[in-house]
Amino acid sequence: MGNRRAKGRNGEDPVRDYVDSDMEAPRLLTLLLMLLEWTRPGRASPLRPICDLRVLKHFIEEAKDAEAAMLTCKEGCGLPEPVTVPQTKVDFNVWERKNAPEQAKEVQSGLWLLSQAVGSLRGSVTDATLHSHIDNSLRNIFSIGQVLRSLNFQEYPPPGVGVSGAETWRVSSASELLQVHVNFLRGKVHLLLSNAAVCQQGGS
Repeated sequence: MGNRRAKGRNGEDPVRDYVDSDMEAPRLLTLLLMLLEWTRPGRASPLRPICDLRVLKHFIEEAKDAEAAMLTCKEGCGLPEPVTVPQTKVDFNVWERKNAPEQAKEVQSGLWLLSQAVGSLRGSVTDATLHSHIDNSLRNIFSIGQVLRSLNFQEYPPPGVGVSGAETWRVSSASELLQVHVNFLRGKVHLLLSNAAVCQQGGS
């Protein structure tokens, strides 16, 4: 009688939730370490699909950290000039009418634009803390590209220099750029990865 475990709200078991969360952390760390190993220079693309969306969630959280660091930066943290970035607003009717290769091409183009824009910001930032966050963002953008390769998405060449159109826009501040980074990962990148065919077929 006295050993019955109390339940949380909605019948949840807080002890079990805590243990499950604690046990999942090493698995996520293992996935991230594997990804870092795969992205070393000279290494081939990942050998098996990376379908665990917690990897993307980790990258989103680090993008948010960079955005937060920018908000506290007082000087030495601006863009040298306006940059082209991908549109983050998703029209689901339009998105769902596109096939997987079209969606992958749009995401890859967006990631390339972000890498160019964040790279431009890196060259102008003098704040040491923010510099570290930007370096991390660049590594993560590259790692997301490796995740896409692991899911057998076709690789597309980057868009031409000075690309513009309905799927892009221009930002003039670093805070806008880093907000775009977060929203692009949370939106189109998440949609693409969560519906990857190889994962729907039982990938891990």
